Amino acid sequence: MTAYGPSSGPPTSASSDRPSLVIVGAGPRGTGLIERIAANAPELYAGSGLDIHLVDPHQPGAGRIWRQAQSPLLWMNSHAEDVTMFTDETVTMAGPVREGPTLHEWAGIDGRTFADRQLQGAYLSWVHDRAVAALPPEITVHHHPRRALRVGGAHEGRQQVWLEGLARPLLADLVVLALGHLDAELGADQRALTSYAREHGLVHLPPDFTADSDLSALRAGEPVLVRGFGLAFVDLMVLLTEGRGGRYEGDVYVPSGREPVLYVGSRRGVPYHSKIGYDLSGERPPLPRFLGPAEVEALLARPDRFDFRRDVWPLVEKELGFAHYHRLFTAHPERTTVAWTDFEEKYAAADAVEREALVSAAVPDPSDRLDLAALDHPLDGMRYATHEDLQEGLRGYIEDDLRRRHDASHSADLAVFLGLLSVYGQLVRLGDIGPWWHGFFSYLASGPPGPRLRQIPALSRAGVLKFVGADMTVRAEDGVFRASSATVPGHSVEARALVEARLPEPTLGRARDPLLRALHTDGAAETPDGLLRVDPVDGRVLDRAGRPHPRRFALGPFTDGRTPGAFTRPRTGGPAFRQNDATARAALAFLRDLACRAAA
Repeated sequence: MTAYGPSSGPPTSASSDRPSLVIVGAGPRGTGLIERIAANAPELYAGSGLDIHLVDPHQPGAGRIWRQAQSPLLWMNSHAEDVTMFTDETVTMAGPVREGPTLHEWAGIDGRTFADRQLQGAYLSWVHDRAVAALPPEITVHHHPRRALRVGGAHEGRQQVWLEGLARPLLADLVVLALGHLDAELGADQRALTSYAREHGLVHLPPDFTADSDLSALRAGEPVLVRGFGLAFVDLMVLLTEGRGGRYEGDVYVPSGREPVLYVGSRRGVPYHSKIGYDLSGERPPLPRFLGPAEVEALLARPDRFDFRRDVWPLVEKELGFAHYHRLFTAHPERTTVAWTDFEEKYAAADAVEREALVSAAVPDPSDRLDLAALDHPLDGMRYATHEDLQEGLRGYIEDDLRRRHDASHSADLAVFLGLLSVYGQLVRLGDIGPWWHGFFSYLASGPPGPRLRQIPALSRAGVLKFVGADMTVRAEDGVFRASSATVPGHSVEARALVEARLPEPTLGRARDPLLRALHTDGAAETPDGLLRVDPVDGRVLDRAGRPHPRRFALGPFTDGRTPGAFTRPRTGGPAFRQNDATARAALAFLRDLACRAAA
């Protein structure tokens, strides 16, 4: 039986001669790696001893983000049936498939439920325990509930992983960084706002994980400027309304009187699109079609560095359009004027201008056409005469979005969602393509549950939440924070509190994690956007000359191999699973060969 339990120090001298793998981060990504090690070990590592050391101050499986000690009001933003930690036949990988239950199957809940994060944490802990139990008996797992501070050691020799509070390091033949989402030191603009707030007795909450933020300084009835309208905002909204005793009676919000008044704006000025509230029936779009492995290989083979907007985005547009129109023509042919086979042939051969003319002729209703630019900038050029007009206009916009995203007659939207997943799975192989794509994907495909989005108009009608508009600007002047937007010309809002409702940016140079900062200092490569560069084949950490470190790997959102969303939707190919499998196999093969050389 595999031994497993917390460890307060380095391995004993009796075990230090065994091969050793240190995994820093025991949350979902670390758990996924252990699951793949267990799946691949019978083929690649049979009969050899191995110590796996998990380094994480939080509970293995759930980690920090999905820990039990958080409000039950905080939900996942995926249906329970769309959350799995297990591979299936759609994942392209060398290792064996080991299927297991989705969250809803494990918990025995309705698949369309948006589970709270505490329940997801329990699922992750169970998955972790199952993965550890599946390891061969000669592989032993130790949990060290501490933070890792730095990694040292010769390029070709054993690594040393220094832990907080310990005088001696863990010795490791290989190290895998699976750190998950990171905190970051403030940039110059945020430091200036924090300093201004301190000087004038104001409140400034910089980017943070909302569940970790101290919201007690946001006082009842007082205006609070909120910059950001994504998932971090939804968490903030929930904690400051229901979390302070408010309640909903149908579509009416009944305040407790303890809520502040939230003035929210962002670049787009609108919330992320609602999760789609129906299932896809009938034929799925055959993806990938215009952005698949061959196109990615061609981009990677270019002698010059490809440009995302010039070289990649046109392929993305064509792929998403193909998904959209395939569904429209096959599921709703009465809303088109030509046969799908004729349209598809012309669509495949057309450039962007020709496609626009083709769509205009074949799809009479503009609401049935895919306009990605309009989706990305819904308030562009829109002006409201008064602040009150904007409130009414955005309530209508959100309610229209909710209706559409829960109406199967618009099932082409779900096909686009599947197209986005397919595209992201391909783009992962290109490395760092800049932050815009990730934000666009999240806005369209990773928005809040419909019930949460439905609460926003109710809070607006109750006067607890007010919209500021698109391209919201915040000025620190006259002893207050002042926000405005061109959406309502000449109007501004002032407040003594400002909340940045977004996550910290995972950059190497500003990471609060001391281990990553030390790697950066020691020569690990970073992308222009500050992500850790890794080998796309197996996740090995790259140096600034592009050389992979033989004994260090990294997986997760702080790398340029980051994947869409926190979890994988079943039977969608799961690029995170593919990465976990490749890293596990590379690690096991290295350790096997190392053991063979030692025995020779």
